[in-house]
Amino acid sequence: MTDTPEQFRDPKIAFLGTGLMGAPMVRCLLGAGFGVTVWNRAPSKAQALIADGAVCAPSAAEAVAGADVVFTMLSNGAAVEDVLFAQGVADALPKGAVVIDTSSIAPDAARAHADRLSQRGIAHIDSPVSGGVVGAEAGTLALMAGGDADVITKIADVMAPLGRLTHVGPAGAGQVCKLANQQIVAVTIGAVAEAMILVEKGGADRSKFRDAIRGGFAESRILELHGARMVARDFKPGGPSRLQLKDLDAVMSLATELGLELPLSQTVTDEFREFVAGGHGDTDHSGLLLHLEARNAQQPTEDTE
Repeated sequence: MTDTPEQFRDPKIAFLGTGLMGAPMVRCLLGAGFGVTVWNRAPSKAQALIADGAVCAPSAAEAVAGADVVFTMLSNGAAVEDVLFAQGVADALPKGAVVIDTSSIAPDAARAHADRLSQRGIAHIDSPVSGGVVGAEAGTLALMAGGDADVITKIADVMAPLGRLTHVGPAGAGQVCKLANQQIVAVTIGAVAEAMILVEKGGADRSKFRDAIRGGFAESRILELHGARMVARDFKPGGPSRLQLKDLDAVMSLATELGLELPLSQTVTDEFREFVAGGHGDTDHSGLLLHLEARNAQQPTEDTE
């Protein structure tokens, strides 16, 4: 245990957003012995956690009343801003509380939220996560935290059941690192998908190919998990492609703002945009394979006469 202030040894925790990622994160907190009050826009998703020991609140503001720590896991920056400031969460929080936003949003939005909350005496940490539903269920998420180092130290024990916490810099830095993470994920998914197409077209077995290169320089979690999805053609969403595209759009927006040219990221962004526009927004992002297979099926056959 770290030298945790009394306030955070047995904190009152609220968790806002109990969807694919939020629900298993709540279960990890409950499993570690923390009491958690939950809220979700779709009430049934929060109510489902009552059996695990959570308390369900009818509104976001009621969920956070008197809370020491508030987690948010929402779809985008607009949703986070709405819940924090339009739905009364910031007004309901006492001074000294800490808001930990685990959503994936734009870095400038995270910095704006931190500034607005600090004016109320409320600390803000942007701590997006990586590891998907599997990592959320296992409590092995990568937690990339941006904000004040002292605050992050204080909440370390609260974060421990969720995974590995790393302080990556000031406010907004967590979101920058999450975008870089999503950039790597997307490009690697594209590389693995293209390799699968090449292997099959060249007469080899996709499954055996994946087995053969495991443990070599091409090894990655993408090859392990999403490569298996591609072999099994199981594209039920763990990470919906529409959210992957949202993150990639944010990557490219930040790159433009910083004067950077990222050609690989731009290419995979364009491919995901076409895939989502074709009706696959809720297909797992490993399903980009389907889009690339379709592109290759449309290629004209070379005249061999």
